[in-house]
Amino acid sequence: MAPLRTARCTRGSRSASALFASLMVLTLTLLPQLAYANDGAMPQSEPAGPRRVLLPSIGKAGQVNTGARYDAIPVNSPPADRPAAAHGDLNLALRGYTSTSAPLGLIDYGGSTDGGAPQMPGIFGDGRTPRFTGADRVYDWNWGCGGDGCRGNPITNPPVTLLGMETRPGEALAAPRRGAEIYPGGYVALVLYAEETRITLKYTREDNVVAGYTVHLEGLSVDANLLALYRQANAGGRNHLPGLRNGQPLGTASGSQIKVAIRDCGTFLDPRSRKDWWQGR
Repeated sequence: MAPLRTARCTRGSRSASALFASLMVLTLTLLPQLAYANDGAMPQSEPAGPRRVLLPSIGKAGQVNTGARYDAIPVNSPPADRPAAAHGDLNLALRGYTSTSAPLGLIDYGGSTDGGAPQMPGIFGDGRTPRFTGADRVYDWNWGCGGDGCRGNPITNPPVTLLGMETRPGEALAAPRRGAEIYPGGYVALVLYAEETRITLKYTREDNVVAGYTVHLEGLSVDANLLALYRQANAGGRNHLPGLRNGQPLGTASGSQIKVAIRDCGTFLDPRSRKDWWQGR
């Protein structure tokens, strides 16, 4: 099987990224941590620490409260260049996807491996490799048509770009696990977009998918308090967005499956790749 285009951009910039991250951690650990009450204000300057937002346990019918507490952490880039809901890289619903026939099991690709790639078993509390329930192809996005771009043809390379995974209804779900922090305090992922049934995660603190890993989860119930925090941060200018730690619930399974896509430097990759997202399985 041909090598998977995997992690080239992420690994290629690792030395510079690691140096930058080290300098950021050294600087930030010398500053006091700041907690604040939820007054609805989003100051323009970056604070020294994560924002602890004390939101009430809320939710409409069908939404869930996992009991987790969430913080908004500083974003290390200008805000996205268009509203997130209208952004073809942040809101996967704009692209959509179509089913395809493909083997529903782990695939062994050739090529190099990033030992720091996000690991899919971390989605599940028991760290299992779930039964794969379906394969889809995400549609490409044509940025040259309309004001915000429009849907293109299905992506065919790799052959699968969205993978169905069996879930137990009501079980807590988390971000794919990764060792590298993006912000002191154990934060490994940033919430770039959230709705009641979908969430987009970024494994850097940039408000885009240009560099680093991005994960889309579809068909779950996003925690009502996490969703409220995302909406507050989005409305406040996106200079802070919710951060997530390994194992921290972000919602629950609303049925018998979720769908997961993973990208590196904007490119959709095959979620079935054993050497990348299911290492040791």
